[in-house]
Amino acid sequence: MRTSTIKMSVKQWADADRPSTKLQNLGVKCLTDAELISILVGSGNTQQNAVEIAQAILARYDHNLTLLAKADFRDLNEINGVGTYTICKIMAAIELGKRRQLAAMGLRPDISSPTAIYNYMRPIIQDLTIEEAHVMLLNQNYKLIKEMRVSQGGLTEVSVDLRMIIKEAVLNNATVLAFCHNHISGNIHPSKYDDTLTQNLKKACELMRIYLLDHVIVTEN
Repeated sequence: MRTSTIKMSVKQWADADRPSTKLQNLGVKCLTDAELISILVGSGNTQQNAVEIAQAILARYDHNLTLLAKADFRDLNEINGVGTYTICKIMAAIELGKRRQLAAMGLRPDISSPTAIYNYMRPIIQDLTIEEAHVMLLNQNYKLIKEMRVSQGGLTEVSVDLRMIIKEAVLNNATVLAFCHNHISGNIHPSKYDDTLTQNLKKACELMRIYLLDHVIVTEN
């Protein structure tokens, strides 16, 4: 005779064991990654409770939140038990985290060093699955005027129109310029193409009396 397994939902757990109760009583830092995600999941189904679905989400991305942050809607939709509303909540939570990092930089952040460039740009491009090039237009006091994407490429390089960069710098009265792109391979070293691009951009900036602060490569780590 086959016996059926009764699946307990999180709501049927002892009150002290529920993630939402632990968050209220002990603080958000006491929750595991799975418990945090289970709060976004909300309710489970007849096969899995919310924590088990959260564990399945983490397992798909090797329990690596950085990999999860790169997931798109289609990837998450392939996980059993994860519906449209849950996907939207997870992606919204990830995006809020990134925006919080940017907000911490201030409205007109000081971008006067390669480290400052990296700190500002990392939340924007660290989780991309293709290479992108961005430019930061600064005033003479190294305060950010505008940050913009200037190219979106493939897996190994991006093609950049230097004329467009200089045009934007002039239109925005920028006197300092910083360039940044990501390496999805994780390699922090510039390629020959990167070096050539840096030199060509420097020459173009010098013609318009714009100072090229640096060309920074951002990787996942």
